[in-house]
Amino acid sequence: MRSLLKICAWVLVLSPSVAIGQNYQAGAEAYQAGDYQAALEQWRPLAEQGDARAQFNLGAMHELGTGVSRDMEEAFNWYSLAAEQGDIRAQFNLGVLYSAGNGVPEDDTEAVRLFLLVAEQGYARGQNNLGVMYDHGDGVPEDDVEAVRWFRLAAEQGYATAQFNLGGMYEKGEGLPNDYVSAHMWYSVAIANGHTIGLTERDRIKTEMTLVDISEAQRRAGVCLESDFNDCD
Repeated sequence: MRSLLKICAWVLVLSPSVAIGQNYQAGAEAYQAGDYQAALEQWRPLAEQGDARAQFNLGAMHELGTGVSRDMEEAFNWYSLAAEQGDIRAQFNLGVLYSAGNGVPEDDTEAVRLFLLVAEQGYARGQNNLGVMYDHGDGVPEDDVEAVRWFRLAAEQGYATAQFNLGGMYEKGEGLPNDYVSAHMWYSVAIANGHTIGLTERDRIKTEMTLVDISEAQRRAGVCLESDFNDCD
């Protein structure tokens, strides 16, 4: 598969909607106001006391270099603490760090273990990344059928990168029969979800398709989107 099927990075998530302490909320409000030092002052004591949400946020801030010097080893340490408590975002981010050898020696086997852990919990980013690992044969034997399975699970949750990747598998006939109509459809769905690279890929395969096929792909994309990704085949 082409190089566009790469690992996606972390996403910083701040505050859950319920059951948050005053200090955590104060940190979230400070962060959102751009006062990162104040956020750190609120979150660091919580993280040191074992609050997984605060540990995750400190990991993300060190990874991003937000309010602190960028320090991938420190990010790894905070993510590890949160991951041990079952924080799914931290588990996913650790998988990304292991796959890239960022802040920790590269270890694709450990990355696969972590991606599988979150993928089995229904985490779309983890499902997509697990698909990437199977597609490339990184940390697991290459298995395009298994890659397609994980891409599809994430795509059906509305994750645009997985929708794009699934389109690529249909286009290349990897893990399933070559099908330009389905490839066009999934590229269109990904584009509708903001994946702009899909536009280039869709326009390229259009030259290999009949007008009837293009019309059918467009119809199917519309049905898929209207069904909230429940009717995409």
